[in-house]
Amino acid sequence: MSELKIDLLRWQKSVIQDDARFKVICAGRRVGKTRYSLTELLIKATEPKEIDADTCVMFIAPTNKMAMDLAWDQFLFLARPLIVKFNINDQDIRLRNGMKVKIRGSDKPDSLRGGKLYHVTLDEYQDIKPQTWEYAVQPALTDLRGSATFIGTPKPDAEEFRRIYDLGQSESATWKSWHFTTYDNELIDKDEIELAKETKSTASFEQEYMASWDTTGANILRLEWFKTGEAPKGAYSTYIAIDPAGYESVADNDRKKKHLDYFAIAVVRVYDDGKWWVQKIDYGRWDVREASVRVLMAIRTHKPMICGIEKGSLCRALTPYLSDLMLKHGVFTHIEHIPTSSSSKANRITYALQGLMEHGRLIFNEKEDWSEIKREMLAFPSTRAHDDLLDGLSMVAHIAVVSYADPEKYQGEEWTPLDDIAGI
Repeated sequence: MSELKIDLLRWQKSVIQDDARFKVICAGRRVGKTRYSLTELLIKATEPKEIDADTCVMFIAPTNKMAMDLAWDQFLFLARPLIVKFNINDQDIRLRNGMKVKIRGSDKPDSLRGGKLYHVTLDEYQDIKPQTWEYAVQPALTDLRGSATFIGTPKPDAEEFRRIYDLGQSESATWKSWHFTTYDNELIDKDEIELAKETKSTASFEQEYMASWDTTGANILRLEWFKTGEAPKGAYSTYIAIDPAGYESVADNDRKKKHLDYFAIAVVRVYDDGKWWVQKIDYGRWDVREASVRVLMAIRTHKPMICGIEKGSLCRALTPYLSDLMLKHGVFTHIEHIPTSSSSKANRITYALQGLMEHGRLIFNEKEDWSEIKREMLAFPSTRAHDDLLDGLSMVAHIAVVSYADPEKYQGEEWTPLDDIAGI
């Protein structure tokens, strides 16, 4: 058989040499994803010593047209010394060792059934129908214990791609995943990437070049709207809003804690002119006793006009502990339960915060670290990322009362009733 010399990027070599059966590659634009997939497909096609008539390797893209555009010409060029024949109508290529290479789209997943797969590559997996892998492709790998490679660029709604990527990040014996950015292609001029960074939106650059999963919020709560500063001067009222999370045992392991929601306590000054100054957001993963102590400390320190807690089972679990502590220490404030069942969290956060931030009326304390809430802003409204700090902050809108009145403009004579009994 003829020898092939194929130049590979460093990341391509490292992934090809890995022994994982199922590989998941999450990568940005121009990283070399398709080139890698076709090179690996060719290597896999030449591995078997004995090949049955129905044994094949397969390249699958979201649509048939995309599969042909991405793979057909490139694979013919790459494997030209090894090709015996090909049929563009059937989209099949036969190699010298007898292996059949199939180029297919997932438009109709059922058409992919049949045959024994030695290897399959699913390119642009974020756009492939989920049932393609589970019902059509995976069973075909059973006979030969075939391998599979999933390649794609992250999208906010690509839940299935994210699921298998996370599986590859776990301690699975058969799954392994990698994350690459455009910077990992050493053939790309880094100045071109920096130019794109300067000219593209944060969300677009993070998703397309940095292969970031959580970027949808950059269009809803833009980072350029994030303002820090000292507390404004003027009359204000302090409010505390709480987004309770599932209370956990402190003995839970770190791996589990990574995925749990935060308990968030937002302390906000709301000024008479409508501006918000976010003094602090205390957050963490605590059991119900510690959470109630932290709420009490916030009430005692900041003396809010109202303390609002999201209504629900978590609120009911917190209230008895908090009430006992308030009685014990003589610390009191008005507690208001905030109903949220009639609105989605995404709408609640958007309506409460977007306008304030866009018009510069939401200011964050410059002495605090806000890196976590910035990450939440960038990811919002992805269901795979935390939004607990944003949710807690948004609840201030449910309890704050703003007069928008300027006392200096209303310094007329003091009103006196004409009739003391009627009050008019």
